[in-house]
Amino acid sequence: MIKYMIFDLDDTILDFHKGEIEGVTKILKQQGVVNVQKALQSYLELNKRIWEDIETGASPQPLLNTRFSKTLALFGIDADGVKLEAQYREMLNHNFYTIQNAEELLADLKASGVNLFIGTNGVKVTQLERLKGSGLDKYFDDYFISEDIGFSKPSTEFFKPVFQRHPNLNKNNALMIGDRLQSDILGASRAGLNSIWFNPQKQINNSEIQPTFVANDYQQVREIVMNGK
Repeated sequence: MIKYMIFDLDDTILDFHKGEIEGVTKILKQQGVVNVQKALQSYLELNKRIWEDIETGASPQPLLNTRFSKTLALFGIDADGVKLEAQYREMLNHNFYTIQNAEELLADLKASGVNLFIGTNGVKVTQLERLKGSGLDKYFDDYFISEDIGFSKPSTEFFKPVFQRHPNLNKNNALMIGDRLQSDILGASRAGLNSIWFNPQKQINNSEIQPTFVANDYQQVREIVMNGK
């Protein structure tokens, strides 16, 4: 019986990618980039590598402070990475885009008696502001954010506060759901929890990381949870 669900935030219930593209594009244009699409692609590739480093234990903020300056340097533009990161962070604080039908799913799960938690890698103030601005905060009973914890998914250290604050939570009654195999699903596996890989793009999993379940949409998430009840 599923009593607990730990939700990743970005691209699982909030549409982070949409706000990311808007914010990064705005900064690139402000900095005088001519080929914005090429620079955007360079940023996304660099940012992916940065988050892979963070997920393997690197300190987040020093790396995040370089992503704009390094991207712009590729296009011959000298920029203050720390200043641009702060500007971008302010934009992210107001990125309230939700994935379609996310609220309906959360409302259904809450009504069925499931305790809902957030388990996200990110900056605390940004994640909480976005969750509050989206109106989805009312569905969640607890929040676990990497900046607060001091460790990022997939580290088992990230999940220790979850078990400490909710000692009745275990593999038989809980699920972790997220869109990233390398953080959400691997983290759940290391912590001894079952998982749902939320995969609306229907990506092929060529990795050794295997989720317990795969859901391509929220209806499939419902079915997995209800079957577990």
